[in-house]
Amino acid sequence: MNRMIGTRALLIIFWALSGVVINAADVPKTSPAALKTAEAEYRLGPEDVIDVFVWKEPDLTTTVTIRPDGRISLPLTDQLEASGKTAAQLQLEITEKLKQFISNPVVNVIVRQVNSLKISVLGEVKKPDIYRIKNRVTVLDAIAMAGGFTEFAKPTKVVILRNGPQGPQRYQINIKQAVSEGAGAPIYLQPMDTVYVE
Repeated sequence: MNRMIGTRALLIIFWALSGVVINAADVPKTSPAALKTAEAEYRLGPEDVIDVFVWKEPDLTTTVTIRPDGRISLPLTDQLEASGKTAAQLQLEITEKLKQFISNPVVNVIVRQVNSLKISVLGEVKKPDIYRIKNRVTVLDAIAMAGGFTEFAKPTKVVILRNGPQGPQRYQINIKQAVSEGAGAPIYLQPMDTVYVE
């Protein structure tokens, strides 16, 4: 009982720190197939460092760190939302903003340093925590990082909580079935995802 209360408290604390207080059961379910078809291109996150290069405009060329609120400040463009976008999407948005001041701006966004790759693994795992990752990881990788399932875990009920552009999303996965069938594309996590094992 104390373990269950502790796990729920940890989940609530995590979402409170990330700016969203949420009950996992209240988040609408989305098909796990949507996870597999999600684009694999890296999406920017807080603390990532990016270079913004504007051709023939040295005063507009800069290196910037994405703030905890997910925004960046650039000359002439004011504040822009960077978190959750790919480098190409942000590049296009900066280009559009600069068109008000420069004719035919040529912008290039390069990811210099990746610092936002963190995931949380909570619930019935042996070492629930927030983990910093260096590469793409699957749901199975994340559970392994957290020491594997406890004896009370339900591998048929693993939930991924993700803050998407349309708000929080909830995906339920049957790990037991995925492992036994051994088929299909692996399910990769995105930075700031939470894996919750019931």
